Amino acid sequence: MESIKTIIGVKMKNFFLFLLILLLILLKNSPAQTEDKSLLNLERIYNSKEFSNGYFGPVKWFDGGNAYTTLEKSAEINGANEIIKYDTESGKREIFISAAKLIPENRQTPLHVYNYNWSSDGSMLLIFTNTKKVWRYHTRGDYYVLNLKSGKLKQLGKDRPSSSLMFTKFSPDGNKAAYVSENNIYVEDLNSGQVTPITNDGSATIINGTFDWVYEEELKIADGFSWSPDGKKIAYWQLDAEGIGDFLLINDTDSLYSFVKHVQYPKVGTTNSAAKVGVINAEGGETTWMKVPGDPRNNYIPRMEWAANNDEIVIQHLNRRQNKNEIMLCDVNSGEVKTVLTETDNAWVDIKNDFKWFNNGANFSWVSERDGWRHLYLVSRDGKDMKLLTPGKYDVISVSNINDKDGWIYFIASPEDNATKYLFRVPFDGSGKLERITPVEEKGTHKYDVSPSNKFAFHTYSNFTTPSITDLVELPSHKVIRTLHKNDEVINKINAIKKTKEEFFRITGENGITYDAWMMKPYNFDETKKYPVLFFVYSEPGSQEVLDQWDNDYLWHCYLTQLGYIVMCVDSRGTPAPRGREWRKSIYKKIGIINSEDQANAATAIIKKYDFVDPVRIGIWGWSGGGTMTLNMMFRYPDIYKTGMCVSPVTDQRFYDSIYQERFMSLPEDNPEGYHEGSPITYAHKLKGNLLLVHGSGDDNVHYQNTEVLVNELIKLNKQFSFMVYPNRTHSINEGEGTSLHLHTLLTNYLLKNLEAGAK
Repeated sequence: MESIKTIIGVKMKNFFLFLLILLLILLKNSPAQTEDKSLLNLERIYNSKEFSNGYFGPVKWFDGGNAYTTLEKSAEINGANEIIKYDTESGKREIFISAAKLIPENRQTPLHVYNYNWSSDGSMLLIFTNTKKVWRYHTRGDYYVLNLKSGKLKQLGKDRPSSSLMFTKFSPDGNKAAYVSENNIYVEDLNSGQVTPITNDGSATIINGTFDWVYEEELKIADGFSWSPDGKKIAYWQLDAEGIGDFLLINDTDSLYSFVKHVQYPKVGTTNSAAKVGVINAEGGETTWMKVPGDPRNNYIPRMEWAANNDEIVIQHLNRRQNKNEIMLCDVNSGEVKTVLTETDNAWVDIKNDFKWFNNGANFSWVSERDGWRHLYLVSRDGKDMKLLTPGKYDVISVSNINDKDGWIYFIASPEDNATKYLFRVPFDGSGKLERITPVEEKGTHKYDVSPSNKFAFHTYSNFTTPSITDLVELPSHKVIRTLHKNDEVINKINAIKKTKEEFFRITGENGITYDAWMMKPYNFDETKKYPVLFFVYSEPGSQEVLDQWDNDYLWHCYLTQLGYIVMCVDSRGTPAPRGREWRKSIYKKIGIINSEDQANAATAIIKKYDFVDPVRIGIWGWSGGGTMTLNMMFRYPDIYKTGMCVSPVTDQRFYDSIYQERFMSLPEDNPEGYHEGSPITYAHKLKGNLLLVHGSGDDNVHYQNTEVLVNELIKLNKQFSFMVYPNRTHSINEGEGTSLHLHTLLTNYLLKNLEAGAK
């Protein structure tokens, strides 16, 4: 028999072993004790709300800027919002529209306010709710009007299908509202409730008061009608989409049998919609169509507005090659038109929204690159006199506000640093004295919503590592009156992450061209060792990536640096940086050619300049145009790039839409060699490295066709690659639970497998 002492000893030993195991289990399941918050992981970035930035607004100026309104959570009704009004100077707060006032008759809960607008006198509120996405944006939904005097809440278009109203707006006198529903325009009397359809020919191919896919995507216009100043007439666009090719998207995931979604999508060189503009009485009747010359299928009308009176509208008339824009005054009674200004360029002309009337319609503002820089001009109504208002060797990035009464023009520019954006002002008289308003110490990207009086502005600021912060500032002193959106919690979490400070730098290639770039290094960087480099790329006229501003990819890029990668980005020629017309338009007819050469030149110069860059561990990734560029670099320069990750690319330029591709490449019959040489599929036979292709099968922008055709080519060439399809996802590949986490896990794992991480 064992002794009692031995038995007790064994039991005690087992008991302590049990306690030790229990303690280890508790420690393992106690993230508060074990997780290092200075280190990122994909779950934290994509599967939690830890780094959610929050949102301020929507905010609207009220009473000419003396007050403003915004949405805030209701203290009385859980989950509801109410509209709060603030006195701009004093900050006095009042509940202007309580959540209780937003409860429709026969409902128990308030409306969810997606957006709202005020009537001109501020006596009525227009509420946009129950919204649905049309292409990229939520532009379709239900509208309600709240009468502030009576407190009555009324739904507009009750007889129309749910969530079918678009772009509802008050008449100038506030007695009526007009809206689009199912491609027709309606006017509703707010007193009697009478609804008048002022167009009745709307259909799948006749589009009144709104636009087809390509106009919205590439000309940045979706709202297609406007009240006259006296509220008696409505000017509107009509598009005839008959003959546009239908691109078919197959949905295999949402029903027992697959079904097809039709998208009217004009590809390069094919038939466009025919656009025309007409004016009709707000009570209905016959439309007077403007007698715009030229074939409407081979010209565009990208902008239209009333010309500071009730008898004329002004349109911008753009030819199909997009190198000539004619400003036309149109008589709304006769339809006669006359061209008062013509803007031309050897490459393309940009469509801008900075058109504003002055001096009771005697002059209008106009943005042009005619002297080599993007500047603002004051033009006489007949177009004969043109005065430069912003002289100097710099670009006006965007106009914030023009107030001829106080004599100042406020605009965004960055004369000394291409990667930043600041607020400046110049006198309205054209004397050209440039004054910086944004404080010098606030380096980064700044956006401003300037009040009508130029006295105040909502100032939104971010930089490379700081999500947006919004202040109310006084102008021109830039004194902060109050901070409206702090983001402190998220900013503190980002500041706690292990990282090195980003580096903005310039690199000159062997071609003598200097490029803007940024670099992120591992937190434990050792300059005596060599590191793999992953280039993030876009490099087309659609976007500038080398910017000192917060970007949604920052946290993932930061995570990659913690894994041991250097992440870099270079902007090549053609990107919309404020570097003058020549920089932006030197890429004309050579997309995929010039920018590929630039990226390769920059990468080669970086490898030579920095000893810590490992020349045999160079990777590249990008999305959309950046996916296209990733393919170009992997195919054209296979000796530089070992690994590429390509998301939603254009593989053959003929597959993309007419407006975008023809703007920068001209028509295919004018530039067949450029289309061939600029398309990455042409060089697929040169692939050597590791390539991952990713696409959403429901992409209505860059069609899944692009990747399928490339897959076919790579199979034919016996080129091995990796491939991932996200079923029924659009161009953003973010629909469906877990999609963003899955995608970035895929990208991260592919990178770790095919581009060895860490210092050597």
